[in-house]
Order: sequence, then structure tokens, then C-alpha cells
Amino acid sequence: MIIVNKKKFFRGLLIIAGIIFFISIFFSNISFSHQDVTTKSIAVSKGDTLWSIAKVEQEQNNYYEGKDVRDIIQDIKQINNLQSSNLKTNQVLEIPTF
Repeated sequence: MIIVNKKKFFRGLLIIAGIIFFISIFFSNISFSHQDVTTKSIAVSKGDTLWSIAKVEQEQNNYYEGKDVRDIIQDIKQINNLQSSNLKTNQVLEIPTF
């Protein structure tokens, strides 16, 4: 490969490198936290909903500090392999915590 115009070649490389850099930053889910995540078990009481559980966890659990309730619900559903938001009394849920 013969480089005819070095200025255009390096400008193109710089643009491509910049695009790759910004895409990797935008899509990265890197956590710089080195805290160990553990889980706690909670039993569902009569009248509990995923929303009410997520709201309590948002307020009292440092793991969910600053997160949206809807994201917390999705996280709880994923961790517990729930296909729907329906809960049963005495069902045990695993909740992440620090």
C-alpha cells in the first residue's frame, strides 16, 4: 500500500480512532467499584408488589442508590428469573446488596 497524501491518511486514522473511542465509552458498562456484591433473601408479604419492594430498596439499599425504580424492578426480575411482575405470598426473592 502506497500512501499518496500522508496528511489525509493520518487525519482519517485520527477520525476513525476518535469514533472507536467514543463508541467504546458510550457503550461501556464498566464499574470502577471494587465492592463485593452479596444478596439478601426477602419473603414476599401479602400486598407486596415489585414496585413497593423496589421503592424500599431504592431508599434503604446502597446498591440501588440513585437508580430508577423501574431499573430496580428489572434487576430484581432478572436476578430471580421472573417472567412477570406477579408475586406470591411467602415467595423468596434475592436482592443484591453491598
